[in-house]
Amino acid sequence: MKSQLLFIKFVLLASYLIHPRVCLPTCNFPAIFNFGDSNSDTGGLSAAFGQAPYPNGQTFFHSPSGRFSDGRLIIDFVAEELGLPYLTAFLDSIGSNFSHGANFATAGSTIRPPNTTISQSGASPISLDVQLVQFSDFLTRSQLIRNQGRAFKKLLPRKEYFSQALYTFDIGQNDLVTGLKLNMTNDQIKAYTPDVLNQYSNAIRKVYLKGGRRFWIHNTAPIGCLPYVLDRFPVPASQIDIHGCAISRNEIARFFNSQLKRRVVELRKELSKAEITYVDIYSIKLTLITQAKKLGFRYPLMACCGHGGKYNYNKLIKCGAKVMVKGKEIVLAKSCNDVSFRVSWDGIHFTETANSWIFRKINGGAFSDPPLPLKFACTR
Repeated sequence: MKSQLLFIKFVLLASYLIHPRVCLPTCNFPAIFNFGDSNSDTGGLSAAFGQAPYPNGQTFFHSPSGRFSDGRLIIDFVAEELGLPYLTAFLDSIGSNFSHGANFATAGSTIRPPNTTISQSGASPISLDVQLVQFSDFLTRSQLIRNQGRAFKKLLPRKEYFSQALYTFDIGQNDLVTGLKLNMTNDQIKAYTPDVLNQYSNAIRKVYLKGGRRFWIHNTAPIGCLPYVLDRFPVPASQIDIHGCAISRNEIARFFNSQLKRRVVELRKELSKAEITYVDIYSIKLTLITQAKKLGFRYPLMACCGHGGKYNYNKLIKCGAKVMVKGKEIVLAKSCNDVSFRVSWDGIHFTETANSWIFRKINGGAFSDPPLPLKFACTR
């Protein structure tokens, strides 16, 4: 018996020496507050401008769910892992439950406020600064209304949840694509990136001043491997790598990510009570796309739900698009039959299967700085 106890102590000590934090209890986050774009939008844009049409939502929800995917997003898997309900979009007034957080993300959102309308450019008017206004309003008003009791007490978060919650950010991709839409060069996009990141940093500071302490920040994806970028912003064949990705477009994303990581390092020094985790989504998604066949996926550069062309993507006929033919509604952009083996859902976003694979890589902490699993993201 004594020898068994000694062995157990030895294993615990060895674990602690290898990774001092693994012996600590998990964080038990009571809520998630998310800021972002379509990569994590669970219904914001749909609530404001109309539902993302079927077959969006077909795999898991079996009907449109406000998500631009056939099923769950990474943020949904984050909620599942933390034992929390899926996040309700702040803008969604139907059947909403904010007891364990809220989602302020909307598809098309940018960090910098857009100077065009959504009908002109596709950019959401709910940019990061607006999302912060919504969060601030939600923080104040949720407590005023919750104190009225009755059903409100069950549908709104406790006051202490705001300081204990996980604050997740997944935004920036649309800021880079905005430059491509304006026919800017890489150098021109890089030139405005510091301003984008200044506003990003200020957003995190504002949440910190409101009491937020645990931050989970995703960098941006390899945009040069996304079908819609390849289709809409073509580059010469010499600029395409062996996997079919646009080298110069990925260079922009890598530059953004390197600068974002520097800002995170600075914010850690400045916000002394914060725990900030930087997650390398870029590397995970790049691995999935470039090693798709080895990982059991098919056609990584082709949209599952789309219409025609090399990448099965057409900006005028997006997933679920319909036309009327002799009084009958015909779906032009349908889902593929092998969605569970696909990477790209609609040329812009990922399938549920891909999101699940990405989340599993995120969850373990190997692609995070500091390299901690999700449930330890409150550990300093």
